[in-house]
Amino acid sequence: MFARQFRVRSNTAIKGSDRRKLKADISTAFPSLSADELSELVPNKEELNVVKIYTHKGDAVTLFVLHKNPLFFELEKRLYPTVYVLWRYPALLPTFRTWPPVLQKLIGGADLMLPGVVVPSSGLPDLKQGDCCAVLLVNNRAPVAVGTAAVSSAEMRSLGMKGRGVCVLHTYMDSLWSFGDKSGPPSLLDAESEGQEVIGEQYEVDEEENEGVEKCFEEVQQSPSGTVTEQACAAVDELNLAERQDEKGDKCNEDEEVNQDDQKMPQEIMDALLLQCFLHALKSKVKKSELPLLTSTFLRNHMFSCCPSGKQLDIKKSSYKKLSKFLQTMQKQHNLVQVKELTKGVESIVEVDWKNPELRSFHVPEDTDAEAALAQDGEEGETPYHPPEIKTLYSVSARLEPLFLDANKRKGTMLEPAEVRNIVTEYVKRNELVDNNNKNYVTINPTLCDCLLEKSEYQEVESLKWDDLFSRTLGRMQECYQVVFPGQAPIKKKGHIEPIDISVASRGSNKKGFETAT
Repeated sequence: MFARQFRVRSNTAIKGSDRRKLKADISTAFPSLSADELSELVPNKEELNVVKIYTHKGDAVTLFVLHKNPLFFELEKRLYPTVYVLWRYPALLPTFRTWPPVLQKLIGGADLMLPGVVVPSSGLPDLKQGDCCAVLLVNNRAPVAVGTAAVSSAEMRSLGMKGRGVCVLHTYMDSLWSFGDKSGPPSLLDAESEGQEVIGEQYEVDEEENEGVEKCFEEVQQSPSGTVTEQACAAVDELNLAERQDEKGDKCNEDEEVNQDDQKMPQEIMDALLLQCFLHALKSKVKKSELPLLTSTFLRNHMFSCCPSGKQLDIKKSSYKKLSKFLQTMQKQHNLVQVKELTKGVESIVEVDWKNPELRSFHVPEDTDAEAALAQDGEEGETPYHPPEIKTLYSVSARLEPLFLDANKRKGTMLEPAEVRNIVTEYVKRNELVDNNNKNYVTINPTLCDCLLEKSEYQEVESLKWDDLFSRTLGRMQECYQVVFPGQAPIKKKGHIEPIDISVASRGSNKKGFETAT
């Protein structure tokens, strides 16, 4: 649910009555919490915020945030704890254990499949379908995911531990986790894994267990669901990697560190990616004629498009944290650009040192995929949204049909204003109706008289200005419109589109809201 960035709709402090209701709802949903624990989660005097968001799929979710960390989220009037709460109270929910390589797939939006569940000696937790549960790793009791049971525990056993086990809603390292302080899970010793050899946060799985899990994932691969198949294939690849690590015991730690780098995107890797995109943008995107260039425009239009395919550029994950700090470093330490504040609070790149040795020696990567890199929030593969194009058209009326006959335009033909103007102009020139004494006027002939003049004007008006001629023509045509959605055939309809008025109105508690009217 939170694998991709969500959109914040509102962020307000909770009211006293809502605070008491929240505490009561948490107590009802999680009866194992004591009164003291409830007071810690929902303190009476500390600021607690209610954040309403829309997920990337359009689901409306309410977050309850304390000390900048989301503690609970409400979906369809049901409360779920976040990993920040579960790290403080790991026994709050019944849990399923899985292997660490599976975590990366859960973070990417996959559900937990039963072949990937490690059944402890005590057996599976007693759950009904839809019950809230958590997912933890074999070497740590700190939960890393929250979801609901896809089937009951009895059904899991009757199915032979095949199929979907947990419908995952929220995981460690997803966008809901990143909305908080981005702290990592604590190390809580798992009693079930005491018999295994644990080195720091590394683990070793014997060859028999590894083959067993791989076999289970191969069984899942035969599932008719394409999505599940892809997830299973990816999981097998991860487990094959673990198998190779067993064969090369002396390289286990190195491979695990590389895996952690891929998941956590350390500052060093992000700093290097940031510098690469910066140099690439300067060398192949920015032109001298564009200077001065707003730094925000430079980032949005140039740097993001230079990000290699499969990677995501995020300044907040670098050591610089802010674009302004990064550009100041590029100016002071590398002498690549000159940045100035031309408008108060708005910085612009005013000069680029095109002869800088570092810039000249930089080679543009060949594997850059500009289309994928434009997915700034990580939504790779999605087609960017393009709004529909709306045009005003005019339909030839019965009265004006004689004026358009020479252009083969019959009654009911829809034309753009420019086409109407061109047809009328050609008619005037073809019939030599331009006034010889004043080129700004058009002489009225019988056809124009019948089409454009009122009966009271027949004997009085002998000529019209060009603008008056065009406005009268359009005024006697029926207004229509055309809507064009990208990749679809145009939709043409008669009538007038009413404009949409958007106004900002102040409401209670000095809140502002949008009002629309047509």
